[in-house]
Amino acid sequence: MADSAHQPLRLVLDTNVVVAGLLWSGPPRRLIEAAIAGEVELYSSAVLLDELAHTLGYSKFDRRIEAFRTSIAALVAQYTALVTLVAPASVPRIVANDADDDHVIAAAVAARAELIVTGVRKHLLPIGSHEGIAIVTAREVVDRIEASGKA
Repeated sequence: MADSAHQPLRLVLDTNVVVAGLLWSGPPRRLIEAAIAGEVELYSSAVLLDELAHTLGYSKFDRRIEAFRTSIAALVAQYTALVTLVAPASVPRIVANDADDDHVIAAAVAARAELIVTGVRKHLLPIGSHEGIAIVTAREVVDRIEASGKA
């Protein structure tokens, strides 16, 4: 993998990772920072951006968004500015019990992503990979970035 030092990792972040990265510190935040620094390339789709806006609208995030003196629209715009949008040709049913996760996989296939990053241990992570795209945690990606000397 000598090329990894030259080519940024191509990632699709599950919505839970995006929310954590926008509102908290830790590995998901590090991935957002890595995208800003050009260490990784983020890809998303219109459906995933809609899901992000919907998820940030949950009342459990109100205080956190307020503490940052920001808004859902501003957070979605901030993330949208970091991603390259893809339009999946189709969204096959892959993830048992969670059709929303099928959109994550479809975006990753359309983006020719190397990794799908999720924090949901019950749906996506157990799949392990799809069409050669590994499904991993944010911590695993951060460790990989730091090991490659880009940190």
